[in-house]
Amino acid sequence: MTTLDVPRYLQRLQLDAPPPLTLAGLTLLQQRHNALLPFETLSCLLRDAVPIDLDSVQRKLLDDRRGGYCFELNGGLLALLQALGFDAQPLSARVLLAAQDGELTARTHLLLRVQVDGDDWLVDAGFGSMTPTVPLRLHDPQPQATPHERFLLQCLPGEEDFVLSAESSDGWRAMYRFDLHAPAPIDNVVGNWYVCTHPDSSFPGQLRASLTGPDWRRTIGSGNYTEYRPGQAPDKRPLHDVGDVREVLQQRFGMQLPDDRRLDPAINDWLQRSRAPTE
Repeated sequence: MTTLDVPRYLQRLQLDAPPPLTLAGLTLLQQRHNALLPFETLSCLLRDAVPIDLDSVQRKLLDDRRGGYCFELNGGLLALLQALGFDAQPLSARVLLAAQDGELTARTHLLLRVQVDGDDWLVDAGFGSMTPTVPLRLHDPQPQATPHERFLLQCLPGEEDFVLSAESSDGWRAMYRFDLHAPAPIDNVVGNWYVCTHPDSSFPGQLRASLTGPDWRRTIGSGNYTEYRPGQAPDKRPLHDVGDVREVLQQRFGMQLPDDRRLDPAINDWLQRSRAPTE
């Protein structure tokens, strides 16, 4: 059985020692995770299968100086929290961002439930540009402020499911729904396999990236690089060529790019498809 390398993980988060097993300690871990381990889909861009066993995840996050998506980022964070002594468990969610009204989507998002300081908290470090940046109180139906957006956690009437929404300029935007039953590991394997390989998934062949610090978010998507700061208009510009994409990933997202001869052609193809007119 693989054992998490806790000292190296903490070093990756720029922490000299484990934080206390308190809400403040949990918040610190989530914020460092969001600011230092990017949400990124280079593996999906290359149309590679994404392994999510602990050995593969910590090799990618720690050795390769990469990031990943929810099954990797929240999977790694879950292993770290449990190794440190937090009462943490996985949850699985149905993403609602592109769902039609009433559509039951698959469980393709991994998030965490952590019990600390006598309360239940939702922790998520892997939902891209809409990732919450601090723990959210699970059983609080009122809007919850964060250093970035406000979030709303509602329990659906007559059901055991919760819906997480984020506040936007157009009102509340539903992100995903989930219940409090921990998925079996094989359920995460199946959900992950759908995300990275299924022809109906929006991930294969696409490049997305996000990194969130104390007062900023940086994102890559649809051929653009965008920086967001609270109270300001987004600073958005097109990515011009392969060299531009590589520089932004390295300098603005802190990524060590893989030595893979397929990478530059894949980036170029993604840029061309991003610029193509839509019908």
